Amino acid sequence: MGGAPIVLSIDAMGGDLGPEAVVSGMARSAKANRDIRFLVHGPESRLQKLIERKKPLAGRCEIRNAPDVVSMQDKPSQVMRQGQGTSMWSAIESVRDKQATVAVSCGNTGALMALSMIRLRKLPGVNRPAIAVLWPSRNPQGFNVMLDVGADVRADAEDLLQYALMGVSYARNGLDLQRPRVGLLNVGTEEHKGRSELKAAHELIGKAATRAQFDFVGFVEGGDLPGEACDVIVTDGFTGNVALKTGEGTASLIGDRLKEAFAYSPLSRLASLLALTSLRRLKKKIDPRRVNGGVFLGLNGTIVKSHGSADATGVSAAIKLAFQLAQSDFSDRLEARLASITDIQQDIAPELDMSEESPK
Repeated sequence: MGGAPIVLSIDAMGGDLGPEAVVSGMARSAKANRDIRFLVHGPESRLQKLIERKKPLAGRCEIRNAPDVVSMQDKPSQVMRQGQGTSMWSAIESVRDKQATVAVSCGNTGALMALSMIRLRKLPGVNRPAIAVLWPSRNPQGFNVMLDVGADVRADAEDLLQYALMGVSYARNGLDLQRPRVGLLNVGTEEHKGRSELKAAHELIGKAATRAQFDFVGFVEGGDLPGEACDVIVTDGFTGNVALKTGEGTASLIGDRLKEAFAYSPLSRLASLLALTSLRRLKKKIDPRRVNGGVFLGLNGTIVKSHGSADATGVSAAIKLAFQLAQSDFSDRLEARLASITDIQQDIAPELDMSEESPK
């Protein structure tokens, strides 16, 4: 470390566990990384007391008073009309005004995306922003990128092409993969399977691969999400969100079943002591809290969406991701990469009659 401090904008009020969990996560990150500074958004009097209790945060936080909170029940349209006094709005504004590099929020995903689109605006050439997550995998980098996981439940062939290009940029800048491999999630790997928009997207992404400098491996299945067949997995937001929640639930189930198994008898408890180091390593690898943070792609600014139920460990993981993206100038690099989207689409559009492939 030792470089210029990086300022992150933190929505302290969005999570299910309240600002206590968010501030504790900030303190963990600050203790591990001396180059982080925070703009913290929420009720000033309440946040001041919480921050003063955390020694690692001394002199490293600036509080922006925002008395109102976006709840998980609030509708995005309501927040867009009446949300100016909320911590979420204030956190996004800090990125918009270039006072912070990345914003982190545990709040309402729909409201966060809606406000981000209104205040930050979409990058030129982007039809629909996407949420990308890192999925633990067998690949050397340890993760695959999957998008979209919930920004928009629908996606046509051109949207899926844009997701592929944004995912490639994320993999290059976030995972240091110079030529990522892209797979399109489907119910089978055969080219004749899937909905019409998937077949059309298969052709579009394949035609864009050479110019955009990535390798297209074709269709992949659910079992490839944690596998090594590709580095970027492209899907619509509905499918991606279901897959993400299923994976997180499965990881938690495995952890619970291991605890039950090792507590079954005195002999099994003894075995757990002997295997303690290996069990801790396994827990760290499958713990969903440690891979916490979906990145909003396609906007004039970077937003990291943490789980609403994130505890201090989860918040710290999201902040770590935000710091890494800020440190790599991710937003500027993504904008430069996406500037080629329109040119790529114009080049390949005449080669494919979308009116016949896409549903009416």
